[in-house]
Order: sequence, then C-alpha cells, then structure tokens
Amino acid sequence: MNAESIIEWLAAVGVPAEVVSVGAEADNAWCLVRDDIPDEDGNFAWEVFWREQGNRYDWARFTNEQVACHYLFGRLTWAQVVRGALTPA
Repeated sequence: MNAESIIEWLAAVGVPAEVVSVGAEADNAWCLVRDDIPDEDGNFAWEVFWREQGNRYDWARFTNEQVACHYLFGRLTWAQVVRGALTPA
C-alpha cells in the first residue's frame, strides 16, 4: 500500500473519499502528505493528521511511506468497525 493506492483500499472498507486528502492538506479531512524537505540521507518523511479549521490534530510522522499508509488505513478501518460499518469475522 502506498499514497497512490490508499484511496482505493479505504474505499473498499467504506471510507468516503471526501474525508481523505492525499498529497495536500484539506480541512475536514484526514491528510497524508509528504514533507518537502528530505533528511540528511535524502529520505522524505510522511505525515498523517486530521485537519480542521487550518489546524492539525492527531498528528503522526513516519520515515516510510508504506508505514504511514498502513497507519492511516488501520486508523480509519478501526473507525469503521467502531461505528458498526464493518464487523470483525
């Protein structure tokens, strides 16, 4: 899973596309964005957060794109389970 495929994965578990923004910050959405400045090794960090009224909430930062995507997927899938949209097998 990566930034290009996460929207499809989230749609498969019923997460509406309008609550996720990949690559850009957007209000009232979970955002997955890559930091513009690489670290000393040339690697980019990835950030996941909820954005509302221009502020970031529940912010997490990762050094790996796949880990950031799995974190967001897990978080939003769990929210679907909690609200009863998905049921554990």
